[in-house]
Amino acid sequence: MQAIYPSPEEGWQIYSSAQDADGKCICTVVAPAQNMCNRDPRSRQLRQLMEKVQNITQSMELLDLRTNRDLQYVRNTESLMKAVDVKLKTASDNPRSLNPKSLQELKDKVTQLLPLLPVLEQYKTDARQISRVREEVRNLSLVLMAIQEEMGAYDYEELRHRVLLLETRLHSCMQKLGEESGGWWGVWSMDGYFKGRRVLEYRTLNDFMKGQNFVQHLLPHPWAGTGHVVYNGSLYYNKYQSNIIIKYHFRSRSVLVQRSLSGAGYNNTFPYSWGGSSDIDLMADENGLWAVYTTIPNAGNIVISRLEPQSLEVLQTWDTGFPKRSAGESFMICSTLYVTNSHLAGAKIYFAYYTNSSSYEYTDIPFHNQYSHISMMDYNPRERVLYTWNNGHQVLYNVTLFQVIKTAGD
Repeated sequence: MQAIYPSPEEGWQIYSSAQDADGKCICTVVAPAQNMCNRDPRSRQLRQLMEKVQNITQSMELLDLRTNRDLQYVRNTESLMKAVDVKLKTASDNPRSLNPKSLQELKDKVTQLLPLLPVLEQYKTDARQISRVREEVRNLSLVLMAIQEEMGAYDYEELRHRVLLLETRLHSCMQKLGEESGGWWGVWSMDGYFKGRRVLEYRTLNDFMKGQNFVQHLLPHPWAGTGHVVYNGSLYYNKYQSNIIIKYHFRSRSVLVQRSLSGAGYNNTFPYSWGGSSDIDLMADENGLWAVYTTIPNAGNIVISRLEPQSLEVLQTWDTGFPKRSAGESFMICSTLYVTNSHLAGAKIYFAYYTNSSSYEYTDIPFHNQYSHISMMDYNPRERVLYTWNNGHQVLYNVTLFQVIKTAGD
């Protein structure tokens, strides 16, 4: 007898059936086409897509938490700014209400606050963007779960088409997060403090922690120290055995510019207290790119220079008067340099230099140094996080900023 079932394109086919002399059933079957028989590739593709959605959701929730925290700070600051602005206008309309000295002090404080205005707007934009992307990711998750439940109801081409559409939407979400939230998708690792050339680029902090999913960049020139910084898609680093700063562009994998930092010490001439060829420390904060170093004419005291990111030209320089060899590490926040007095346990943020006013003060802020040997410290202005390399451990410190405003009577 012959019984024809669904074609080989759809499933298994029983071509013929008979019985042998012992009464056993003998069947001839034809397997379906090789590219159609295995649903595992489709299941695997969907699982991988679901994992991507889960990863982006987790990262987005963390970013959302930080943004909401900052947004509250922004709202408080915004009210404070408006109050000061009203007081300034009142004083301007009625000059007799304030003496000249008090009026000037108030104007100076408002001038210092004005750069925060675009920051306020950016936080609000980020919060709105995160809300929109969260909704899109939620929709993606629902569609994925529906597809997983109804896989048997789709033919291969329709399912493949839907998966491609989902991947496109997910990629769009990731791009929005990466662009709108200030480069969330990027972690770079450089191992060692001299002669290294290999940079590992991870997509997420989770990938970095697991040591997976990275792209390797091989720099054309080796580096010195640990004071490197990634800023606007480029790596800025100190070339080994020189005071030359190199700007390496990740996307084009090329050196865009290199320039000598005039007079800067190198090769352990003026390092931090821990050594490690840490003569030149490059940093980025809310206001741009900076170099922290010292020179012989400055007698080993810390020098701060603001750099033009495209040409690496020095725009302005400040002599802090603080001996660099007495500093454990340092970092910039809002154009202010903060210096620790040691790289070992018991360290404190001991000194602050304000480039806006060319003034300094000694501070006494405890700094928890859990593993007792910090050899790198950098502030990320977009995530409000302080990154440190502490005796082989990567430690992150969340930073909360407050603006203190005093009136003439205080």
